[in-house]
Amino acid sequence: MAQDKLTQLKAMTTVVADTGDLEAIRRFQPQDATTNPSLILQAAQSPERRARLAEIARHCTDIDDALDTVAVEIGSEIAALVPGYVSTEVSARLSFDTQATLDRARQLIDRYERHGVGRERILIKVAATWEGIRAAQQLEREGIHTNLTLLFSFAQAQACADAGVTLISPFVGRILDWHQAREPDADFAGDQDPGVRSVRRIYEHYKGQGYKTVVMGASFRNVGEIEALAGCDKLTISPALLEQLAADAGPLPRRLAPLDDAETSAGEPLDEAEFRWALNEDAMATEKLAEGIRKFMADQRKLETLLAELRR
Repeated sequence: MAQDKLTQLKAMTTVVADTGDLEAIRRFQPQDATTNPSLILQAAQSPERRARLAEIARHCTDIDDALDTVAVEIGSEIAALVPGYVSTEVSARLSFDTQATLDRARQLIDRYERHGVGRERILIKVAATWEGIRAAQQLEREGIHTNLTLLFSFAQAQACADAGVTLISPFVGRILDWHQAREPDADFAGDQDPGVRSVRRIYEHYKGQGYKTVVMGASFRNVGEIEALAGCDKLTISPALLEQLAADAGPLPRRLAPLDDAETSAGEPLDEAEFRWALNEDAMATEKLAEGIRKFMADQRKLETLLAELRR
């Protein structure tokens, strides 16, 4: 009997659920799970959480305390369902503040440990700004694993690897969105997808230079993008696309594979001026990074407003 594509994918890539939906996680049995402010907002708004949300709002010292309490409670429930990592994001409001990111990340880890979830199970998600990467470098030195998100450019990927972060989440679909908006008639299917090409370049560079940082493709618009990256270290996938993969019994060939002759020297790391210039030269990455931070903050503000109303 032919295996479905999800089963085939799990044989070559670590499948991660991009959701806060506990039922979806139970169904698809991923190794890891990722969350972000948008997914936490969706999970927090479920009717069965309403009473608990009100209790959190009334008893927490301030909105930041309430936000982190919600995120860690949901993350702890997810941690009970997956054997690997759970990613929890530091507020996007702190994307340009290294020290504040460090403080908030440490607080999140403390909260998880009080819930009985060890730091070895948590990936602290930080936006891949220069300040976020510097915070991640210090957190890794402290034994706190990090997931650098909102990653759209090779310069961001290079700086993250130089910093020794545990994992990066290069976005595929949002890169495609940018290019489609400018070239609506272009053929971006399969290997022509600019988001796929971006992740492939990063993956091949990491493997060629012997970097240990894990590449986890994220933000998929269709199963074709996932299939084009089969074999990547990890892929974080929404329940809707997991459903499509599970329903398809067609063949799924490996598209990415580690190199046998990785080099041992990665060259000089990017300094701040080089990083900022390279990012500035990449219009797509500059625009999508800024937009991504704004969108995450928009959903965080919605949750803040909901919690503030419940405090009254």
